Parts: sequence; structure tokens; C-alpha cells
Amino acid sequence: MAPKAPKWRELADRFAEQIKNGDYGPGDQLPQIRDLVDAGDGSKATVHQAYKALEAEGLVTMTRGHGTVVRPKAPLKRLGIARYDKAKWRDGDEVAFIADRVASGRTYQRNEQTQTVSRVKAPAAVAAAHGLPEGADVYARARLVKEGAQPTHTLTSYYRPEHVEGTRIVDPTPGPAGRGGGFRVLYDAGYEIDHMTEELFARVPTAEEAQLLQLSPGEWVVELHRTTRTADGTVVEFAIGVHAATRFAWSYDFKVPDSAKTETEGESK
Repeated sequence: MAPKAPKWRELADRFAEQIKNGDYGPGDQLPQIRDLVDAGDGSKATVHQAYKALEAEGLVTMTRGHGTVVRPKAPLKRLGIARYDKAKWRDGDEVAFIADRVASGRTYQRNEQTQTVSRVKAPAAVAAAHGLPEGADVYARARLVKEGAQPTHTLTSYYRPEHVEGTRIVDPTPGPAGRGGGFRVLYDAGYEIDHMTEELFARVPTAEEAQLLQLSPGEWVVELHRTTRTADGTVVEFAIGVHAATRFAWSYDFKVPDSAKTETEGESK
């Protein structure tokens, strides 16, 4: 029979499990040592040793005046061009948010993306992107993506009804829109994506966003606008994402263009 673990180890393991399960999220403060002592969880030395073990394991930080606080996870790598590689979603099932997790060495579940789908009147920015009059009917596919219990970002994609009516894109089932996700659906419908424009800017979150994304006080968000086109320039998706700023590291790897060389080659043909 294995010897029983010391009291401080049992206490450390209990909190480690609660942190893993999301009962204590990044930035949350663990109970004060004196409160645990008063609750009968051990002596002051026992609780202190348990907290020091959690700190050594990289789960918390202990500071004067702030107590013992859960450390944020290392930011997810949010890929740039590579997350849209056609081989990932056309030939496999690695949709964009999963590509980020794979690149970050993190686990994932498909149902960590939930969604609602509705037919709405196009706001000004959506209408402009699709070349539609403001107020025209579009489908809005709104997703909330989590890593475990912690939300990372929202993403709402807007589509013209004639492009997606009757497809898996308008099915509100949690998770990506079937194998390969939305881009595969568009591909199968004859709308193969060819190029994108992404615009990013940081801002203070709204109260609703702060609550939905479980943001720490003072944490900003990064808003993404993504316009996706086919080779002939048809816009098949306009998406707006709101990302918790501290939960992502944006990563871009691309060949450096030389427009002068391209123009010279064009003239010589």
C-alpha cells in the first residue's frame, strides 16, 4: 500500500485540479492562507507549502498585497496565412481555430466552438463588404470559442443567403460546419476561397464582451475584420472577431513580396 501523501501535497493537488477544471481562472485569487487555516485545511505552514508547490509548478504567483493568483496560460498562437491553408480544411478537418491549437501544442474539442445562426438585416459594415444595400438580408453565424472552460474569442461570419441557403453553414449545431468547416461548405458549393483581407485593431471591450469573454479588469480586446473572396473577387464571407488580447500571440510567416519584380515580369510577357 502506497504511503499517504502529506497534507500539503493533497491540498496542492486539490487546487491544481480546480485550476485545471476552470473553477479558478487566470487572474483569480486563491483563498487567503488564514482562511484555509480557519477552515481546517491545515496549519499555516501546510497551506504555505501547498501554495509554494503550485507556484513552482507554474500554476500561480505569490505576491505581497495580491495574495496567490492563478497565472494566465501561455497565449495561443493565432496563425496568420497558415491557418487558412486549403490542405487543412479541404483535404482534412483542421478548421482555423483547430489549426491554432495544433500550432500551439494545445488540446481541443470540436464542441469548444458553439454557435447561433440567424437571418438578420445587414449592418453598414457588413453591407459594404458584400456590396449590398444596408439592411439587406444576410445570414449571421455567431461563434463563441473556448479553450476548456475559458472563452478565447467570438467570431461572427456574415454570408449572402444565395451562397449558403440549405447548407451546413446555417445549421446551428455546435462545432464547425461539418468536416472542413465553413470554407469546405463554400468550396463544395462552388465558391472556392482564394484571397483574404484581415484588419486588426485594439480597443476597450464593451461590458457585454468583458462578461462573455471573462476578461480581467483593464484587459483590452483585439477586433478582427476578415473579408474572404473567390478568385473572381466575389465576397463570400465577411467576419468580425473579438479576441481577448492577452490570450493570443498573432503569428505571421510569409514570403516577402517584390512588386517591382512582379511588374517587370508582367511587362516581359
